[in-house]
Amino acid sequence: MNHTDTVQEIRKRLIAALQPSSLEVLDDSAAHQGHLAADSEQGHFTIIISSTHFVTLSLVECHKLVYQALGDLLPRKIHALKIKIKK
Repeated sequence: MNHTDTVQEIRKRLIAALQPSSLEVLDDSAAHQGHLAADSEQGHFTIIISSTHFVTLSLVECHKLVYQALGDLLPRKIHALKIKIKK
């Protein structure tokens, strides 16, 4: 299943909340075919993000900011999420 709309929504929310200096959102769903939710509206995604908001925060605090920005997309549109923080 193509999750282009979800990728765009993730990007939009992260840009609005965290003004990232770099942001990559990857749809990993194809690599999880046959896995729970892989063929549904829920997808598997990787986020690689850098933001000045992260400078003084721990890795856990950075992840919390990302999750807060994505809000109701979890678990409605996002089944699995890998977050890579770059400071």
